[in-house]
Amino acid sequence: MKFSLFIAKRYLFSKKTHNAINIITGISITGVCVGTMALIVVLSVFNGFESLVVSLYNSFDSDIQITPQYGKTFSPSADFYNKIKAIEGVSNMSKVLEENALLKYHDKQYIATIKGIEPEYLQHTGLDTMITDGTMAVQKDSTYFALVGEGVANKLSMNIHDALGVLSIYVPKKGVSISTLNPENAFYNEPITPSGVFAIQQEFDSKYVIVSYAFAKNLLNYSSEISSLEITIDPAFNKEKVQEKIQVIAGNNLIVKNRFQQHETMYKIMRSEKWAVFLILGFILIIATFNVIGSLTMLIIEKKKDASILLSMGATETTVRKIFLLEGMLISLLGAVTGIILGTIICISQMQYGIIKMPGGGSFVIDSYPVKMEAMDFIYVFLTVITIGFIAAWYPSNKLIRNKVNFQLES
Repeated sequence: MKFSLFIAKRYLFSKKTHNAINIITGISITGVCVGTMALIVVLSVFNGFESLVVSLYNSFDSDIQITPQYGKTFSPSADFYNKIKAIEGVSNMSKVLEENALLKYHDKQYIATIKGIEPEYLQHTGLDTMITDGTMAVQKDSTYFALVGEGVANKLSMNIHDALGVLSIYVPKKGVSISTLNPENAFYNEPITPSGVFAIQQEFDSKYVIVSYAFAKNLLNYSSEISSLEITIDPAFNKEKVQEKIQVIAGNNLIVKNRFQQHETMYKIMRSEKWAVFLILGFILIIATFNVIGSLTMLIIEKKKDASILLSMGATETTVRKIFLLEGMLISLLGAVTGIILGTIICISQMQYGIIKMPGGGSFVIDSYPVKMEAMDFIYVFLTVITIGFIAAWYPSNKLIRNKVNFQLES
């Protein structure tokens, strides 16, 4: 193996008789390099977007969410709450009430979803980092406040600092039909003062108004009903094991979901897109490595006299085959390593300086394309390139060398 590798390195870096071989070899290395670099950069950008979306959702979603199997609400017993609290790893939980409502602010109206949570639960979310105007508060003593999504606030032309700006929330009464003479009798109505505006992402910003659970319960005229129970898990504990324990207590009538399961479809689509792009770029890389076949074929033809001399000196056909196989592998390896290095440099530069900006002039939550490098992506890319390189090198080295007439010594 050492002998074959030594000869292969000499063939790779030595000057060839025909300049076309040097050009094709350079093209082969460049093709593998560019393909590898593209894979590293694109996968890292996908990781960056996935990490960004997850962080945005994590600012709003709880670690564990318990919802009813059937219907909109359920009424847990005091024993149920105590059992959940007693589970090791449960650091906080909040009763949640959600209901669609008609919002009225001055002369503007908008339909949104009110989400009632217990005030202390805000301290266990990342929502404080998403407040763009005002303060994060839903209740102070007996006074209630509302946190309004940026999209909702824009639709209502809301001014948080307007002392006379009161948000009126209307929700329909159960079993009461709307009268054309006095339609307001079919609705519960409560005024509330907006305290702040949050901006997470459009799905949340244009949908939610966050209020205190106590306010939502009074508004909806509920007693102990909740839409969901949202639970925070201590990072020191295994979330999957805690979820399993919660599911045992919840039984079959309640659904227990972690953050991934709360938006399962979206996460699956993101992962599918990432690996679809990986496959597409992988096919492009396969096409690029066809140059390796051409380069090796021409090299084998040029070095047939050298091969015949090696055979006459006692080298086996397998040894000669290894020389050209290793030659092709070295081309792929050199291209892969160079591509990984360049891809890493590009990713680090983007992370540090945000060279490539997001389109839209700063209308998105970030200004430049996010990048996150993951070790497994580098391993997958490297193994993919080496595997494709091996197949590309195996074909000419195995197929052509078997044609022994090419290496017969001239008489």
